Amino acid sequence: MVRSYADDLRLARGRPMQAALLGLLAVYLLLPYMVTDDFPLSVLNYAGIAAVGAIGLNLLTGYTGQVSLGHAFFIGVGAYAASYAGGDLDLPLPLWLAFGALAGGLIGALIGPFALRLRGNYLAIVTLGLVFVGEHVWRNFRSLTGGNNGTPVDAPPAIGPLDFSQLAFAGQDFSLNQGYFWLIWGIVALVALLAKNIVRTRPGRAMQAVRDRDLAAEVIGVSLARYKIGAFAISSALAGMAGALFGSYQQFVSPGEWSLFLSIQYIAIIIVGGVGTIFGSIVGALFLGGLPVLIDRYSEAIPGIATAGPDDGFITVSSLNQAIFGLVIVAFLVFEPRGLAAVWLRVKAYFRSWPFSY
Repeated sequence: MVRSYADDLRLARGRPMQAALLGLLAVYLLLPYMVTDDFPLSVLNYAGIAAVGAIGLNLLTGYTGQVSLGHAFFIGVGAYAASYAGGDLDLPLPLWLAFGALAGGLIGALIGPFALRLRGNYLAIVTLGLVFVGEHVWRNFRSLTGGNNGTPVDAPPAIGPLDFSQLAFAGQDFSLNQGYFWLIWGIVALVALLAKNIVRTRPGRAMQAVRDRDLAAEVIGVSLARYKIGAFAISSALAGMAGALFGSYQQFVSPGEWSLFLSIQYIAIIIVGGVGTIFGSIVGALFLGGLPVLIDRYSEAIPGIATAGPDDGFITVSSLNQAIFGLVIVAFLVFEPRGLAAVWLRVKAYFRSWPFSY
């Protein structure tokens, strides 16, 4: 049987996929009711924020082939933009969230032209420079960032009378983590839907042509300038949105948040989840996005962790996080370069062809 082109463009092909989407919707709606402990919800919230940024990085790296190590810079831009728009300007949730995305997207569009002349390691080095430039700016632009001491982020997650930090429904009051779970993962679903529609239509096919062979893509009429700069702008806008959510949820940010390690964390997320897949970005974020929070929470139970001082153990929590992410990247690149998405696709293909699978 041959499927039509319209069938290929459907996001939910067949009853199993529709049932899976309904199951995910049920989990989204009911999980905060079933989980009363705030810590698991906080881990999921950090993972959801990471998923938004990872989808943006995957559009740039996985679908357009532009390697970026400066993702942390754009996340910081979004956090400080949300702090200014939500706190100083007192804008509501949709506007400060859009302001963070717009700030990241505009700066990304300015950086994008470098992708026209650079590629591979050279482009990675340029984007890496953004992290160090940003570190200098964040530490010295004290009126906005608070300098080394950091700054509170007063960006209330409220749309009119609906305040996600103080939700009350049917006589039940919900905690901040419960409200943010619905907000963050609702945004994850919208961003994933937007990204999926981008990659399944003409712009997405052009981006993948640029990734696979940019000169051949240009010969057949694909504008390298439009799609490379556009990919940088969209990726940076989603990173800015993730930063805005991060700042609002954490309510305080400091320059140390936007280090090279954060960029490496996002690289690890898309490698583990699957480069060039949207759902892989979400799976990778669930796998790794909340890992630093878990390690920090249970660091006292891990042998050798220095918690009280430098002489208390042989490795700090920060160093352990960096070592784990480095080992995960190496392990997946060696043993499963296509990430967890490829594992899922193989399992699905096995059961789809059963009992003739081998």
